[in-house]
Amino acid sequence: MKQTLVQEALKNVHSPQVLVNIVSKRVRQLGQGFRPLVAYDPKLTFMDVALKEVAEGKLGFEMIEVPSAAGTLLPAPKKGRKSASS
Repeated sequence: MKQTLVQEALKNVHSPQVLVNIVSKRVRQLGQGFRPLVAYDPKLTFMDVALKEVAEGKLGFEMIEVPSAAGTLLPAPKKGRKSASS
């Protein structure tokens, strides 16, 4: 994993925990044969490719609103362009 890719990806996804979840899901997809969304060097690992996709804005996330215990909806931040399941 290249630290520069992590730093670039964190500019688009501001939470390291969310970034880990996005990259984890995308690595599984790439391992199953999904095509990368970016041009890449064959020497890169699936994790590097996933981080590059996030860093280039090709892969993002969508937060859903979850009802709280009081019955009201909690506001969810609006980030990203595409979900990791696309």
